[in-house]
Amino acid sequence: MARTIRNQKLDTRSARLKVPERREPYWQAISKGCAIGYRRGSKGGGWIARMRADDGKQHYEALGAADDARDADGLTCFSFAQAQERARAFFDRKGRELAGHVEPEIDPYTVEGAIDDYLAARERRGSKGVRADRYAAKARIIPSLGRIEISRLTTKHIRDWHVAVAAVPKLVRTGKFATSQATRDFDAGDGEEVRARRSTANRLLTILKAALNHAFHEGKVAADELWRKVKPFREADSAVVRYLSADECKRLVNACPVDFRAIVRGALATGCRYGELVRMAVSDFNLEAATVTVRISKAGKVRHVALADEGRALFESLTAGREARDLIFRRADGHAWGPSHQQRPLTAASVIAKIEPAATFHVLRHAYGSALAMKGVPMGVIAAQLGHADTRMTERHYAHLSPSYVADTIRASLPALGAFEPSNVVSLDRDRK
Repeated sequence: MARTIRNQKLDTRSARLKVPERREPYWQAISKGCAIGYRRGSKGGGWIARMRADDGKQHYEALGAADDARDADGLTCFSFAQAQERARAFFDRKGRELAGHVEPEIDPYTVEGAIDDYLAARERRGSKGVRADRYAAKARIIPSLGRIEISRLTTKHIRDWHVAVAAVPKLVRTGKFATSQATRDFDAGDGEEVRARRSTANRLLTILKAALNHAFHEGKVAADELWRKVKPFREADSAVVRYLSADECKRLVNACPVDFRAIVRGALATGCRYGELVRMAVSDFNLEAATVTVRISKAGKVRHVALADEGRALFESLTAGREARDLIFRRADGHAWGPSHQQRPLTAASVIAKIEPAATFHVLRHAYGSALAMKGVPMGVIAAQLGHADTRMTERHYAHLSPSYVADTIRASLPALGAFEPSNVVSLDRDRK
């Protein structure tokens, strides 16, 4: 690496503030025929490179703004040392050009390219969720930011996009042959809907930052300060756990078609994700140990899920007399369940079971975790069953449901205040029980 040249007048911003404003730059020789200049103006200074060719002709290149008013980022604002690096790159490129060497055209490295590289790297590592992240990036990130060269990307670009994403209508699923993407407006006056849109914007920002960080670590971007300045919306990702009561679970199961009913029962008995269940083979069920094995999970690790008596009986009935390689859960026509076959039958069953809003497969997973938490099962055990990497996610969703010393003490100690009149109104649901 070339030695950095020192100059008492140009090394620091405080030193540069002392030099008078003038049109002619203050020059510092870098090597024979090559120099870097600093021109100070009323709104801050800038760096310039100058190279004298063999024929005596001078060639100039604007290098960018000096770090007089803001910190250097290596992309749009440069220190004296960083400006020297850019100047040397110009001298090398210009020297080749003057010597007759034709540089091959290089496609600009854009945000879209960075996202493609990042997702490809995740696929090579066997990371889960790449398909969903690619869809999200294609729908919400690439149309707005994809064509911008990362060298020209600014913090304002990212902030404006982040705010805009939180305000656009929600995308909804369309038919296979739909020609346009359907959307659904949200109520800007509804705090929960606003929170949900901001939460979506935060997830998209996470994907974008991860892609840009990958580009930075691969040496394709000079600095990462631009996107580190963009912060997610606060209090947008608070845990909102919806789970079904035992009665709702029973009604939902009874309302499902026979083939789909089996997989819903499997979810309630194991807490497994839809994708984990549809990949389970008969050999993954161990009757003696009363466990099912999840071989391909979101975390990328094998886990063994313990079954209670109901779960053991369910899996025993589903696997009896079948080949070890057979899938446990199959559609009525014998085919495997696809990656997006679960929501329509769940929605239809929810309507019949009078569950509003319609249950999702993740709600079934929450029903399992919540039932364990309310029985006082330790968070570590629930985390292991659900396949969480540690207890942080488990505690975030279920800790408030666990029996606690604080809640028990309050209920046992708070005296009756006499401020509430007794009522003879009884819930119909409670009365039926």
